[in-house]
Amino acid sequence: MHGVVAGSAPRHDRDFHVSGRHPRLSRATLDGLLLLMVFIWGGNYSLVKATFREIPPLPFNTIRLLVAAAVFAASLVGAHLWMRWHGRPLPRAFYTEAELSRRDWLGLLGLGLVGHLAYQWCFIQGMAHTSASNGALILGCTPVAVALLSAAVGQERIGRVHWVGAGLSVVGLYLVAGRSAPGSGDSARGDLLMLLAVACWSVYTVLGRPLLDRHSPLFLTGTTMGMGALAFAATTWWSMDDVRWGEVSGLAWMSVVASALLALNLAYLIYYIGVQRLGAARTAMFSNMVPVAGMVVAWLTLGEPADARQVGGAAAIVSGILLTRLAHPPGPRPPADAPAEG
Repeated sequence: MHGVVAGSAPRHDRDFHVSGRHPRLSRATLDGLLLLMVFIWGGNYSLVKATFREIPPLPFNTIRLLVAAAVFAASLVGAHLWMRWHGRPLPRAFYTEAELSRRDWLGLLGLGLVGHLAYQWCFIQGMAHTSASNGALILGCTPVAVALLSAAVGQERIGRVHWVGAGLSVVGLYLVAGRSAPGSGDSARGDLLMLLAVACWSVYTVLGRPLLDRHSPLFLTGTTMGMGALAFAATTWWSMDDVRWGEVSGLAWMSVVASALLALNLAYLIYYIGVQRLGAARTAMFSNMVPVAGMVVAWLTLGEPADARQVGGAAAIVSGILLTRLAHPPGPRPPADAPAEG
């Protein structure tokens, strides 16, 4: 649908070819989208926690992954039909005409297994065996891990300002989330699984970047989500027998769908748009704002106050992100057919 295997005949003919530049995505729009992603992920924790009272973690995650995969598949078909019928360029986030090689397919399969199957397994099981504060702090190391891996593979040159910003953001994360009591005696296992989750997400972020030079974030995210969701369902289908489906409320079903559409479909797409435009390291920095967003959501919806330590931590996180965002460190070379940020 999106491309063809190298060596085969092109799937589009002359009247399907699209000329012209892709619509421009401004810097302000991109920053706004990334902030929306942060608030979606921040609010998703409360949504998921409430739904776990009726649907256990594994069945919940299986259903929402399959829902998200189905929505991505429908979106890819819609983008394909739009281009065939209208012939006007869509934003590069939604459509490109690059061919798919066998190496691309192998890369997509690997990203699906690492970024959706392995990551989701490690994250769900890790959070079940460690404290919420430990989990938040370990996940807070993700931007540093992404920057290290990105530099190691020669994808980005990470400047000193970026490292200062990353360190400031991690300190702020500790002030926001590092106040809870330690986890149970099983915490070491949970912490290890969370570290593996960080590794999986870092690989998913960095190794997906080269594919974004030729393929749209919608295609890359949707294809890897579909592969990962099917693999996840194949390994967790047995858990469906543990749920009394007749007793699941309509509100719980709405929460599953909302989590899929917002936290997986929309937020994942925004994340890879950021990786395409900003590079892996600077996009990953925004993830440290998720606990801050969760704190704001809890204040607005539950009336939970924030103390001075949390406010100071939030300020440190935001300052660290602004350092990396405004300093314009050397980043990845943009794709040849993508316009510069406006």
